[in-house]
Amino acid sequence: MDKYKVRVTKDYLTFCSAHFICFEGTKCECLHGHNYRVAAEIEAPLNQDFLVFDFIVLKRILRDITDELDHRMMVPLKSRTLGVEHDEQSVRIRFAEKEWVFPREDCVLLPVENTTAELLARWIANRLREELTSYSKEAPVKVAAPEVLRVEVEETPGQSAVYETVG
Repeated sequence: MDKYKVRVTKDYLTFCSAHFICFEGTKCECLHGHNYRVAAEIEAPLNQDFLVFDFIVLKRILRDITDELDHRMMVPLKSRTLGVEHDEQSVRIRFAEKEWVFPREDCVLLPVENTTAELLARWIANRLREELTSYSKEAPVKVAAPEVLRVEVEETPGQSAVYETVG
C-alpha cells in the first residue's frame, strides 16, 4: 500500500518565547528564552486532487499557531510544582521563595505540565489537529483526517523534540 506524507518547515514558522522549566520536583531554571522553530508532517491518503494536504493552507495554520506563542511568556497551567494565579491584568507564578509577576497580555497560558519542547510539540500538534478538523469541514475538496501527525519543536539548532499522534 502506498503512503504519502507532507512536511513543512519554514523560516517564518518560528516563535521567540520566554519560559523556565521545573524538574526533579525541587529545581527551577532561571527565566530565559529561545527562538523556537516548528516543523509539521502529515500522513494521509491522497484526496481527489492527489494531495495529502494543501501546503499553503498548512503553512498558514501553523503560522497562526506559532504567532499565538510569539513574544510571550509561556506559563504551564498544569504544573505540579508552580503556583499560578491569573486575572485580566496579571499572571503571578510562584516556586518556593521565587515569585514572578507578568502583565497578562505578555503571557500565553498553556494547558501543559511544563514548558518543555516535548510538551510544546504536543500542544502545537493538538492545536494543529483542531484547525485541520475545522478546515476539512469547510474545504472545497474533501480532505482526509491525518493518519499520523508529527510536530517537531526545535529549541536551538540541533536540539529538538518530536511529538507523534496516530489516528
